[in-house]
Amino acid sequence: MNKDDKILILGPNGLVGSAVVRRLKDAGYSNLLTPNRLECNLADADSVAEYFYVNKPAYAFLCAAKVGGIHANNTYPVEFFQENIQIGMNVLESSYVNGVKKLMNLSSTCVFPKECDQPIKEEYLLTGPLEPTNEAYALAKIGISRLCEFYNRQHGICFLTANPTNIYGPKDNYHPENSHVLPAMIRKVIEAKQSQKPYIDVWGDGTPIRDFVYSEDVADALIFLMDTYDGSKGAINIGTGKGITINQAYDEIMEAFNYKVTKMHENSKPNGTPVKIADVTLLNELGFECKTSLKEGALKVYEDLEKSDFKWKER
Repeated sequence: MNKDDKILILGPNGLVGSAVVRRLKDAGYSNLLTPNRLECNLADADSVAEYFYVNKPAYAFLCAAKVGGIHANNTYPVEFFQENIQIGMNVLESSYVNGVKKLMNLSSTCVFPKECDQPIKEEYLLTGPLEPTNEAYALAKIGISRLCEFYNRQHGICFLTANPTNIYGPKDNYHPENSHVLPAMIRKVIEAKQSQKPYIDVWGDGTPIRDFVYSEDVADALIFLMDTYDGSKGAINIGTGKGITINQAYDEIMEAFNYKVTKMHENSKPNGTPVKIADVTLLNELGFECKTSLKEGALKVYEDLEKSDFKWKER
């Protein structure tokens, strides 16, 4: 990408999209397209087609999606499947028709089987049953990832897919029921600190293992891949390659926020996938490594929330 190329970031106000916008601006890119939903409704094929036809982006980052945690995914599978399929199909077709040079599709490691070997290699896709609580979202993301490959094979273009692990950072969703695990944890600890509450409720037994990756590391990886990767090895995992338990993650967050409380486990709540760590060998071999530690990243999130007087973004 050149500094004056038209670069489209879809989902520019979300967790990853906003990080991509920040990092591109920091690097001197001056021609960024960042439409909101009124300007380009990604679930509406006509709206997407018109936006691409009028603006003619050279590169596109598809960071927009309907996302949520275990509760939201398990409660609204129809919406999670339909909206994510529609977004992906609309954006890919308009990108192809309007000559986008390269597209980066943001997927997730939830596309991999629930019980696959760890760490998760890219080739484990479609080798076993999915985690039931987020199957609808995962199926939609699998479909769009494969559709990228089909466009590449049939039309000789370059639509890339990246599979990040559990992302956190500024502009996250902190809804008490619909958020992902780490922002939910961050909110619980901050609110406990604000009220001097001596304990927090923890979903499940705290033993699931996750690889938490900071949003600006993900953004840097996506930009790096857009500049250097030709898609020849298929989708690429993004993560730290290191896993910690939910209990350990709580301890890291509490240390970063300087507030220690007792963890009260709600064992009736689902744990989700027991272990999810991405194998990031391909990403590292290409020349990129995610380096922000959980404690460091959590502190950055705290400082960002402090600027807004802890006004939680909820959706």
